[in-house]
Amino acid sequence: MRSPARVLIIAGSDSGGGAGIQADIKTVAAFGGFATTAITALTAQNTLGVRGVLPVPPDFVAQQIAAVLEDIGTDAIKTGMLADGAIIEAVAAAIAGCSAPLVLDPVMVAKGGRDLLDPLALDRLRALLIPRAALLTPNVPEAALLAGIEIENIDDMRRAAGILARAGCGAVLIKGGHLAGDVVRDFLLAGGQEEIFAAPRIATTAGHGTGCTLASAIAVGLAQGVGLSDAVRAARDYVRAALAAGLALGAGHRPLDHSVLGVWSGR
Repeated sequence: MRSPARVLIIAGSDSGGGAGIQADIKTVAAFGGFATTAITALTAQNTLGVRGVLPVPPDFVAQQIAAVLEDIGTDAIKTGMLADGAIIEAVAAAIAGCSAPLVLDPVMVAKGGRDLLDPLALDRLRALLIPRAALLTPNVPEAALLAGIEIENIDDMRRAAGILARAGCGAVLIKGGHLAGDVVRDFLLAGGQEEIFAAPRIATTAGHGTGCTLASAIAVGLAQGVGLSDAVRAARDYVRAALAAGLALGAGHRPLDHSVLGVWSGR
């Protein structure tokens, strides 16, 4: 019997299937891992936007996490949408005794513009989860908000990454897709060492779920014992292939094709 790498996903559900828990599970499976979940919120959404958000009671979020850890266990944890401060507190307490690396994707705003994190919860995120994270994966707007500075170029990304690293996380990956230009650059700061990942921008309408997918792909890499830099590189390759393939579903921000690389399941 096979014992796949286990990844506990703590995030919200996307009824449209392109992001959130749905994207996370597809990604972990594509890399040959096994995804368990603790759902923090239900969303009513499609490719055109988010129509409604229903947070899960914090005690029940914690109960889901405990049920998974007490029986199946985990080799990595990935968080996405956490909705509010009470859920952040519940998650932090529930994973306090777990030594698995945490990939923290600070999901704040949906692709269509709807807030997915209560602005009042930022202090809870900074105090309780960022210091616990092995890797923090904000996009440029999220990094700017968390670091308290404007980000317009690589030098700004470097400065923001330093600020966030000093907040206590093990490493920071700032995703540069929101910056203008034909080349997308992601900035990784880990152990005081910098690495820039650059590739041509892919022109597509199928960009829904890229952040969730990238963070989950990194998490399953770490769960499998892959080094951080190699895990980031493999995750970026997977996301780029899924972006280039895309899916002709919906009239708005369409989903990635998470099944684009069947070979990944044999990695």
